[in-house]
Order: sequence, then structure tokens, then C-alpha cells
Amino acid sequence: MRSFIRHYLLALQFFSRVPVTGRLADWVGFSPAMLRASAAHFPGVGWLVGSVVALLTWGLLVLLPAGPFAPLVAATLGTALSVVMTGAFHEDGLADVADGLGGSYNRERALEIMKDSRVGAFGAIAVMLALLCKVALLAMLGSLSMGLMVAGVFAAHVVSRTWPLLTIRLLPHVGDSAVSKSKPLAAQISLPALGVAHLWCFMALALVGFSPDAMHLVAETGSPSINLWPLWGLATGFSVLAWAWMHRWFAQRLQGFTGDCLGAAQQVSEIAFYLGLALAWGLWPAGAVP
Repeated sequence: MRSFIRHYLLALQFFSRVPVTGRLADWVGFSPAMLRASAAHFPGVGWLVGSVVALLTWGLLVLLPAGPFAPLVAATLGTALSVVMTGAFHEDGLADVADGLGGSYNRERALEIMKDSRVGAFGAIAVMLALLCKVALLAMLGSLSMGLMVAGVFAAHVVSRTWPLLTIRLLPHVGDSAVSKSKPLAAQISLPALGVAHLWCFMALALVGFSPDAMHLVAETGSPSINLWPLWGLATGFSVLAWAWMHRWFAQRLQGFTGDCLGAAQQVSEIAFYLGLALAWGLWPAGAVP
């Protein structure tokens, strides 16, 4: 348990701006081996980020005046909070990948561009569109059901942080080993670590399937016999497909991945989760879910 907590706190330290400093940081410690082990808790970081964003979203939906713009305000501020909590870590990866792969078809040149700290047109447009997609889809979910929006934002942050770990397992790291912060993570990820990561993911999906938010969603529909699992199943399926597309893109264009690729895959998978959830509601409207 002590190792579990230390590895989780190290994951928080690496993947978020949640303060793990001072004596706590000294207790956690650091080594490349520990950082590799902490990758198993990447979805666990999503638990914390998703929970805080979901709590803010719920509070805003309850406190704001009822109206068509309340979900939009909640979606915007919730998305802003997620960016603050992660230090735009994943958005930065998306921008670098868009600049690199959008700026050159040459593999070496693309990798060179991705290492440049400056943001180009492709990167700026990609981040802008990603944020717009998140806000728009979350606002749509909120207009359908408060419970659906709150549970969805929590689950998306966990699920979308699971699939990039498969890229670490399946592709070689092609970043600059001398300066890459992700190199210790990318060097190795064991099957037990993947098992822990997927357990984080499964527990999140189980929670939204049986949580008070989910029960609130049932109450809103007026159909106590409604089965919510097709909603979460399709959303997760969309998230997996988005990751698979990104993974294939990295394999074809880079013959591997960098730390930026992991962030980009997380962002696209998160957006796909929201899209899948919205489409699932359309396919199985309230009272008609099998």
C-alpha cells in the first residue's frame, strides 16, 4: 500500500499541477523506475481531475439560474478548471503533434518541429477546436441531463487517460532521449501496470453506472427501468476508436511515439467519449434504452 500511494502521488506530481511538494515530495521520492511504475496510475489522476471538475459542474448547474445557457457556462468553467489542474499538459502535447505532423510529411522534420516550444498555426487551431468541441459537447449533455453531464465529465477524464498507456506498450519511443521527460515512462510498461490502469478505468465506469448521478439521470428520464450501460459502452467504444486512429497515425508517420503523442491521444479520446455519450442518448432516448 505504501508503494501504491507513493506511485500515485508521483503520477499526480508528473501529470498534474496538484501540489506534491515539500516533505510530501521528499517522502514520495523519485527514480526512473518509480516514474515507470507511476504510469499505472495515469487513469487515477483522471479520477482526481474528473472528480473536481464534475463537482464544480454540478455546483454550477445547481446554483446558476435555470436556462439554456447554464450548461454552457458550467461546461466552459469546468473545462477551464481541468486545464488549470493539468497545466495544459495534454493540450500542449496536442498542439505539438498538430504542428509537427501538420507541418511536415518528413518524419525527422516532424519530430524536430514537435520539439520546438513555439506554437504554430496547426497547433493553435487544434487546441482551439479541441476546447470548442469539449465545451459544445458538454453543454449539449448538460442540456439533456445534469446527471449525464456530471457523470460523463468524470468518466471521460479517467477513460481517456487509459488508452495512451497501450501506445507505450505497443510502440517504441522516438523522442529525444537526452531531454525527453517521458523517456522513463516510455522505456517500459509492464502488463501488471496495464492491469492496474484498466482497473482504475473499470471502477470509474462501474461508479457512473451505479452512482447517485446515474440514479439522478434515471429520475430525470422518468423511466426507472432504463439501462444506462449502452450509454457508457458506446462512449467508451468511441474513445477506444479515437485512440486507435491516433495510434495508427503515430505508427505510420513517426514509427513510434513521443510524450506529446500521449497527450494528444488523451485529448482526442476525451472528446470522442463525450461525442459517443451524446450519440448514444440520441440512439437510445430516454425510456427507450434496452
